[in-house]
Amino acid sequence: MNLNDIIAQLPYTKPFLFVDELLHADENGVIGTYTFDEKLDFYQGHFKNNPVTPGVILTETMAQIGMVCLGIFLLHNELKKDTVIAFTSADVQFLKPVYPNEKVTVSSQKTFFRFGKLKCEVVMKNEAGQEVCKGTLSGMITARL
Repeated sequence: MNLNDIIAQLPYTKPFLFVDELLHADENGVIGTYTFDEKLDFYQGHFKNNPVTPGVILTETMAQIGMVCLGIFLLHNELKKDTVIAFTSADVQFLKPVYPNEKVTVSSQKTFFRFGKLKCEVVMKNEAGQEVCKGTLSGMITARL
């Protein structure tokens, strides 16, 4: 499966698409990047005169790249129009701030995949190679009810 095809199948669009590029995908994990544009709306109020990327957005970025892209790769032959992707849990440690215009790299390792349920260990690093956050993310891919 082509890496650009995975991005095209993501159920998100701008301004809520947090995947710029996938660098690698296989049955065990994915690696991708995203640059946080300084014009994103949430920077207007988080925080006054010192914008920082909210933790919930970092978690979402980790989930989109590290879990959803991997799920699409793993199930690419089974995905249908009525497919629903659900984020079920996150346990994330935030280690360093991410500022506007920073490019991050997200890598994930599959720890569990069965019956449409996926669990991954995901790490986000800044351009200096420093971990900015890491954690365990879980989700599921299923048919719409």
